[in-house]
Amino acid sequence: MKIALCTISFRHQLISLAELAIWAQANQFQGIELWGAHARNLAGQPHYDGDWLAGFGLEVPMLSDYLPTEGPRTDIRQQTLALCALARHWRTSRIRTFAGRRGSRDTASGERAAIVACLREQSIMAAEHGLELLVETHPGTLADCGASTLRLLEEVDHPAFRLNFDTLHVWEGGDEPLTLLRQLRPHIGYFHLKNVRSRDELAVFNPANVYAAAGDRRGMVPLFDGCVDYRDLLAPLLEDPDVSASLEWFGNDCFEVLRRDRRAIAELARDAARAPSLLAVG
Repeated sequence: MKIALCTISFRHQLISLAELAIWAQANQFQGIELWGAHARNLAGQPHYDGDWLAGFGLEVPMLSDYLPTEGPRTDIRQQTLALCALARHWRTSRIRTFAGRRGSRDTASGERAAIVACLREQSIMAAEHGLELLVETHPGTLADCGASTLRLLEEVDHPAFRLNFDTLHVWEGGDEPLTLLRQLRPHIGYFHLKNVRSRDELAVFNPANVYAAAGDRRGMVPLFDGCVDYRDLLAPLLEDPDVSASLEWFGNDCFEVLRRDRRAIAELARDAARAPSLLAVG
């Protein structure tokens, strides 16, 4: 399992990509998930690219953005093609977006059909550039629960259309993450890993709060300190080299929390690798 950090964690800090790359390399990360806003702002400095990052032994596993699913088709196509070009520049094979801007229960059938058609067209464009289009499991979208997400996969019906499995939001939507993981595994292209202290504090992850520099960070906790049980969820994934995930930390003390969580995952992987031999000895 390959683990990346996210540049969005540092959205309110004055830290360069070069500093992040040096730190990520020193702390056993394999990649840096690049926020779309950061990728666009770096476009004027073309020497920063996938080859440059590879010099640190790192990759961009995913370019995370917010493609429109409504409005003029010309605008949608232009934004999608621009994101595909940025993805190629960074040598990544994944672009992340969302399935609309309303929850599945609040989306009329005609509106849902239009979003599905848009996602299919964006998937076609992504495939033409050798990319996958990943929709994130997230409240306030058509991927807000397991039933709607499974239906969405059937509706879009394109091999380049996959999922970014945001484990916390799966749990928030009422599904048991490990159960849904088993159902969706063939369609999952990436994982986001974060946790919360209690269900009552899930509002701290509302976009309006997350993106506010003065937003509330209480309730955001390190990966193994919250309500979602990541030990059981990660167990079947740790030894799979084709699985990639990001520690999506939105709270304070970014370097310390990310360092701690990365070490905890490495320790979990070591324990899992030793388990068969321990059982044999017993």
